[in-house]
Amino acid sequence: MDRLELRALRYFVAVAEELHFGRAAVRLHMSQPPLSRAVRALESELGATLFHRTSAGVTLTAAGAVLLDEARALLDRADRVRTRVAAAAGTASLTVGILGDSTDPDVVRLADAYRGRHPHVEVTVRETDLTDPTCGLHAGLVDVALTRGPFDPTGLTTHELRADPVGALLRADDPLAGRACLAPAELADRRWFRFPAGTDPRWQAYWSGGEPRRGPVVRTVRECRQAVLWNGTVGMTLVGHVPAEGLAVVPLTGLPPSPLLVAWHRADPNPLIRSFVRIAIGAYGGRPRFRGPR
Repeated sequence: MDRLELRALRYFVAVAEELHFGRAAVRLHMSQPPLSRAVRALESELGATLFHRTSAGVTLTAAGAVLLDEARALLDRADRVRTRVAAAAGTASLTVGILGDSTDPDVVRLADAYRGRHPHVEVTVRETDLTDPTCGLHAGLVDVALTRGPFDPTGLTTHELRADPVGALLRADDPLAGRACLAPAELADRRWFRFPAGTDPRWQAYWSGGEPRRGPVVRTVRECRQAVLWNGTVGMTLVGHVPAEGLAVVPLTGLPPSPLLVAWHRADPNPLIRSFVRIAIGAYGGRPRFRGPR
């Protein structure tokens, strides 16, 4: 297929995965009318209706479900062709930003899958501290990032891979450490660890429980833990993280879970990035919808 046909298939796949023309248009960074026209043209070319359209959204027809499988395979093949050519030319490389602690077993699964798909791609990993939730994307230091929201998404596209509940990180001997759960208001008079001035305000607000806080300034996961251990500071962490010796995690109520995201520059057509995103979705076992800039 030529470039126009591949683009039409990308449009179709976006609508098929979102099951909503408006969300698909946001994901593709285009307006809805030309997207609808492109899908209609594809249906006309194929002689088949691909979607059942209703006021509530769209669903795939039997023909659309078949095309979705074929289109994904074809687009993946096209990206691999470009990648192999780039590898032969010595230009196949990808820089991945990872926030904080990269010991998540899903990261290992992602690395194995990406290596298996692209064995000749040189991958450079840039681990960043908690002061830059875009992991260098805004600064142009990485091609794609595995990170957590929320943060300023200007110029970026993000895809939620998973959402993890959060809890309060406390000393194990803290009077509240034995509780089954806590409300943020119960910690209002406590010192919390904070991030440095200039840290993304959306990120800062989320990890302070939505309230201004006082307490020591930290930059890394290790510093957060040490601030709690040595000073009795409290703060937020993931419920699923196993606390270090001397620490405890108590689930917090009334707070949204922490979204784990893959993020990249919205205008970047690099097939290595597209492949990374697809493999990440598979490695993390879900297909939540894309979220573009707000």
